[in-house]
Amino acid sequence: MSTSGSNSQNKKILVAMSGGVDSSMAAKLLTEAGYDCIGCMMKLWENDGAAASGKTCCSLDDAEDARSVARSLGIPFYVFNFTEDFKNIVIGDFVENYENGRTPNPCILCNRCMKFGKLYQRARELGCEFIATGHYARIEDRGGRFLLKKALDETKDQSYVLYNLTQEQLSHTFFPLGELRKEDVRSTASAAGFVNSEKPDSQDICFVPDGDYASVVERYSDKAPVPGNFIDTEGNVLGRHKGIIHYTLGQRRGLGIPAESRLYVVKIDIEKNEVVLGRDEDLFSREVFATAVNWISGEAPREPFRASAKIRYRHREQPALIMPLPGNRLRITFDEPQRAATPGQSAVIYLGDTVLGGGIITEDLV
Repeated sequence: MSTSGSNSQNKKILVAMSGGVDSSMAAKLLTEAGYDCIGCMMKLWENDGAAASGKTCCSLDDAEDARSVARSLGIPFYVFNFTEDFKNIVIGDFVENYENGRTPNPCILCNRCMKFGKLYQRARELGCEFIATGHYARIEDRGGRFLLKKALDETKDQSYVLYNLTQEQLSHTFFPLGELRKEDVRSTASAAGFVNSEKPDSQDICFVPDGDYASVVERYSDKAPVPGNFIDTEGNVLGRHKGIIHYTLGQRRGLGIPAESRLYVVKIDIEKNEVVLGRDEDLFSREVFATAVNWISGEAPREPFRASAKIRYRHREQPALIMPLPGNRLRITFDEPQRAATPGQSAVIYLGDTVLGGGIITEDLV
């Protein structure tokens, strides 16, 4: 079991239970290990109408599934309403990014501000020394210095979305699934009679269950998108776009521009309200910049160093030269050009199976 701190039992732990099989198994493992667990669900948004979709979280069915598992484990279970905080912090950031031509990963901000921010604060109020989640990642304590490491099951590894964790947070966190494989989690849950043992994993952003990002931005911003020009890389006008919130770097579908060869979004110019279209090869670059960088050790490296980096969740990390820069910034120079390093996404740095830190990809260092 991947945990922080000592292995002493009778520690009080607040376990985040989403209603899925992973967080349910986390609660089971910790309870069986002798820890004093309290189960909870974070109500982040109003999703009651999506209960049957099986793709997102926070529905009434999810709450009932989590409550059922907690009851079978003999632990208390509570639902905490964080909808207003989630709307202001996570959805607000999502909308602002899309309005400015960036493509954010809201799960990263949710982990930083909600699960390891608001929930950690609530745990303290309840007298809990630790929080635990069903993330597939590991924490290693090296004499009081905590490392965030990949899960042993790399097909389920979620360390990428956890790069913002600090030493303080890691020292009070448990990831019980870090050394397990998903198939083993499901089989154990089934043997335990959990109602959610075969429940599909959440796949979509919770507040965008239909995948229509632009409609969410319109609804929460209460502003209609402003059409503008599609242009090519030479500045020639190719047609009209529906508003920059409808596009992201690397996008090919839904452009509506006839061409002899495939066109892709290669740049979004927010100042001119233009979407630049080009060829697939125009999307590749070796150099990537990032801001708002968090170094998990608490200290930024002083010199450039060799490591690997990944520029999106499903991207496999690639070898690169990492150059820390003043002001919590960094420059990544990949050995080989990488496709569609998208502003708003995160660049995460790995040394072997250890996460060193990461930051938000930006077009430049301004």
